[in-house]
Amino acid sequence: MRRTDKSITAYLKASSTVRMAVSALLSFMTVCGFVWMLPVTGDRLWFTNSIVPVFLFLAIWTLVNRILKTGFEGKGAKWFFPLLFGLFFSICMVFGTQLDLTERIPFKQGGMWISILTLTVFVTLAVRHFWDRLLEWKTEAKKNRLSVTEQKAGSKSRRSFFLTAGVILLLYLPVFLAVYPGFFVYDAQDEYLQVVTRNFSTHHPLMHVLLLGGIIHAVYKLTGSYNLGIACYTVIQMILMAGIFAWFIEKLKDWGAAKWYRALLTLYFGLCPVLVMFALCSAKDGLFTGMLLVMVVLLKELCQEPARFFEKKGTVCLFAIASWCMMLLRHNGFYAFLVFALVILFYLKGFRGKIVVCFGVIIAAYMVVNAGVAALLHADDSENQEMLTVPISQMARVYADEKETLPLGEKEILYKYLSEEALERYTPKVSDGVKISFNNESFAADSSAFFKLWFKWGTEHPFTYLNAWFMTSYGFWYPDTVIDVYRGNTVFTFTYGDSSYFGYEVEQPGTRESKIPWLDECYRRMSLEIAQQKIPVVSMLFSPGFLFWVMAFGLGFLCYCKCWAKAVPFMLPGLTWLTVILGPTYLVRYVVFLWALVPLMIWEVLEGR
Repeated sequence: MRRTDKSITAYLKASSTVRMAVSALLSFMTVCGFVWMLPVTGDRLWFTNSIVPVFLFLAIWTLVNRILKTGFEGKGAKWFFPLLFGLFFSICMVFGTQLDLTERIPFKQGGMWISILTLTVFVTLAVRHFWDRLLEWKTEAKKNRLSVTEQKAGSKSRRSFFLTAGVILLLYLPVFLAVYPGFFVYDAQDEYLQVVTRNFSTHHPLMHVLLLGGIIHAVYKLTGSYNLGIACYTVIQMILMAGIFAWFIEKLKDWGAAKWYRALLTLYFGLCPVLVMFALCSAKDGLFTGMLLVMVVLLKELCQEPARFFEKKGTVCLFAIASWCMMLLRHNGFYAFLVFALVILFYLKGFRGKIVVCFGVIIAAYMVVNAGVAALLHADDSENQEMLTVPISQMARVYADEKETLPLGEKEILYKYLSEEALERYTPKVSDGVKISFNNESFAADSSAFFKLWFKWGTEHPFTYLNAWFMTSYGFWYPDTVIDVYRGNTVFTFTYGDSSYFGYEVEQPGTRESKIPWLDECYRRMSLEIAQQKIPVVSMLFSPGFLFWVMAFGLGFLCYCKCWAKAVPFMLPGLTWLTVILGPTYLVRYVVFLWALVPLMIWEVLEGR
């Protein structure tokens, strides 16, 4: 295989005519393939009969010709990760465009699959070429880098930590004053009322319910002000998030990160609108992001120096606390952690005994605490719809598309779990309107009938099932989508329009009392209008799909280089991401951890050790 790779490379290098011809053919097919990535319907004549594709063709031709001229070294196995990235990137881009346009994928159209094939070839070549050049650059940079010992000298400093945390907190302050008392949104009222009425359920993580509701209610009892209670919770969370980000930056300092990079990250964590929104938001997603960041940083230390990791009891305790908090803040965190425990057990074969004890204690402690709190509060745990989000949306879509042709007996079975009124509320991008009316009593009495019908319809309408699932998740992997899943929904203070990027409002019993109205208006526009989507390049910095592919590109490169100690820690957020695509819709709040982890991924990809 290696001989074949070398001979092909040598031939393309030697024969400029053949290389130019191959480059031209691939470039032409790639330009044709781009048609399926254009967010327009019809004959697309404005693109095909335009000079724009000519410039695009020339640019791609130049790039492909240069790539083929440079050539590739190594065995055929070196193509696995570039091909994997190229294939899934091409599929997601083409599928995402079709879902955005028509809310369905034309699985039976051959032209779409040919387009995916040609785009896969082009992206694979480009990614492999870029990764090779990046690897060469890292090798050269490593020669000029200071030794690890020199880099770590004098790196630990409490003063530096508090200074960094203080700067981040000061950067949060103007936004806090602008949106005072904070973003009290995303089921915030429901969580608070559980504490007030003592009527708890496991629909929301109970630890967050107690933390949020407890602080707000305690301050209200003392002061008579709901806003002051919300502000108090917001400030506590701001301090925690600033401390976590400062701790991460100090870790980078220990690893040898340059001062300019640490200063840049301080500004990033203090000013990035997405991170600021959720640092000041009552939703559990901000704290969840902080805990996940701590875990990934510590997992890096575990994978690189496992013996030293287990010797430091403080580090092990910090990892355990972060893990417990992560799982207690979001139910899906437990499932991601459970699967990751198997991954780390397989990777660290020489430390399996300690891994079993450490991860086993963490998992057992979580289960005991979670079950204990639920029992202590007599929390209602009868709801099943959150786990059945995907099946519910799939069956609702079949019903919406095939209502008139479905057998009456099958519809009657469905009505036992979902009423006709609930099914009429089906919208492709979010399943909340349907699943909120799921009949848990009927499901508890006879769940087998539900699953039998779901399986039967799945075998009869497989493409409908795929389209239903993709429509509630494609915003997580398609960069170009506009997050408007709540379009037309009326909440406490507004009705969602073109964008549902962020909840923004203050739910009752709180009220917005902005101290800096113009800054408040900036965050309102970013949250509820498509303001940032109108700016090229900048729009991608707000895109969950784009951040996902940045992380996937970095992880693919680490795997390509066989830097497994660096790659394995990122499998935990990867598994977390897999759980959110099984959720009710795509929102930034579910994947805000991507914005926090990107700086670490950049460091792992670019640093030379």
